[in-house]
Amino acid sequence: MKIKVIVTLKNGVLDPQGKAIQQTLNGMNFLNVEDVRQGKFFEISVNENDEKNAKLQVEEMCKKLLANLVIEDYKII
Repeated sequence: MKIKVIVTLKNGVLDPQGKAIQQTLNGMNFLNVEDVRQGKFFEISVNENDEKNAKLQVEEMCKKLLANLVIEDYKII
C-alpha cells in the first residue's frame, strides 16, 4: 500500500528557501508570485493490507523522523 505524506513549515516559521525561489521567479518576470513556501513530499510503500494500520505506521514515521514537529506540520494523504 502506498501512503503519501506532505511536510510543510508551520505558519510563522521563516522559509528562506521559499523566499529565494520567489525572488528568482520574480527575476524571471513571474511578477505576480507573492509568496512561495517549500516543503517535502514522501511516497511510502508499506507492506500492510489494512489501511488504518498502514496510516498509523506512517504517522509514527512522521513523528519520529520525517517531520520536525517543532517547526513542521505533516499531512497524510
